[in-house]
Amino acid sequence: MNKSVIVRDLGLIDYKEAWDLQETLFKQIVDLKIEIRNSGVQEDTQNHLLFCEHPHVYTLGKSGDATNLLLDEDKLSEHGATFYKINRGGDITYHGPGQLVVYPIFDLDNFFTDIHKYMRFLEETIILTLKHYGIDGERYDGLTGVWLEPNTPNARKICALGVKSSRWVTMHGIGFNVNSDLSYFKHIVPCGINDKAVTSVKQEIGYEVNMDEIKFILLNEMKLLFNFQNVNYGS
Repeated sequence: MNKSVIVRDLGLIDYKEAWDLQETLFKQIVDLKIEIRNSGVQEDTQNHLLFCEHPHVYTLGKSGDATNLLLDEDKLSEHGATFYKINRGGDITYHGPGQLVVYPIFDLDNFFTDIHKYMRFLEETIILTLKHYGIDGERYDGLTGVWLEPNTPNARKICALGVKSSRWVTMHGIGFNVNSDLSYFKHIVPCGINDKAVTSVKQEIGYEVNMDEIKFILLNEMKLLFNFQNVNYGS
């Protein structure tokens, strides 16, 4: 099992460009796994971890309801936002500058073949990262993601998750509100949940967070949880 991970920081990148890159890496791993199974060739599959931010964009998962987007095409343009229907699970969400987006393209055969456990590990990565900023992130029974004060009238979501997997290879992943402009969430029913608020690290602690710092912390927490053996930085 190859527990090495290739990490790339894509900076601010168009959503479709990042999606195409994910699809390319995902297909390379899946195709190699099929070749290994069919021919018996001995070769390690790779694991990739992409960090980025996106210009304002709304994305709708396969099981989502398009009516949860509250803007028509003209209003989207007015707000400088785009919209995509995509191939992950979950409903609608928002990405934009100040939100840390993390895309693990992992072959889970290198770690563990359990999607439920994988999702919980992603959540735990965020929960542990939030502790560095004095924030108590928690899980909310029946709802994916990371929340503050769940099961109270003040419940608010700080991180959304949505993934796709095939042959134990993953793509899509984490939308973590760090310095996000939360006003953009007013134009959707986030994740199809219409009675819960959203928040960000900046809103909770009262100042803007250094993105390089929080990426470093998150990567270290994920490295420990998943037991990465090596972290290699790609261009």
